[in-house]
Amino acid sequence: MMRIEPFLRQSPVFQVSRAARRMEAALNAVLREEELTFFESLVLAAVFFEKKGVKPSALAETFQTTRGNVSHCVSSLEAKGLVRRRIDADDARALQIVLLPAGRRRAVRVAGILDRMQRQFEETVGAAKLEGMLRQLGEVEELCSRLASPS
Repeated sequence: MMRIEPFLRQSPVFQVSRAARRMEAALNAVLREEELTFFESLVLAAVFFEKKGVKPSALAETFQTTRGNVSHCVSSLEAKGLVRRRIDADDARALQIVLLPAGRRRAVRVAGILDRMQRQFEETVGAAKLEGMLRQLGEVEELCSRLASPS
């Protein structure tokens, strides 16, 4: 055993990071049949629910990631024939991401998978416990943000 392990077991930041990596790997395995990663699935679902397309910057803000990450994801979804970029009708300087027919079909399947997973989480763990856990995670996240900001 490494000497740092007792610290890691007690560290909420490390435990959340570890859990996130393991959950994402498991979700990627669940979504492998759809030939999508978890993030690609989330982006596809987001575009589906917006109906008329969505700007990459809105996706980056919603998923709290960089525009570069969104761009790589959209490029991958484009290569798979699921989405395309088009000029925003209201602002010729901006792009929108829209679903292609194959993307719409895949988004419906992915939304179903994600919804079934959420229901299973709620049935297994309990909706109230999940809500409490998410609230506590938010508190730890806020504390980390305060620790990181200059005094």
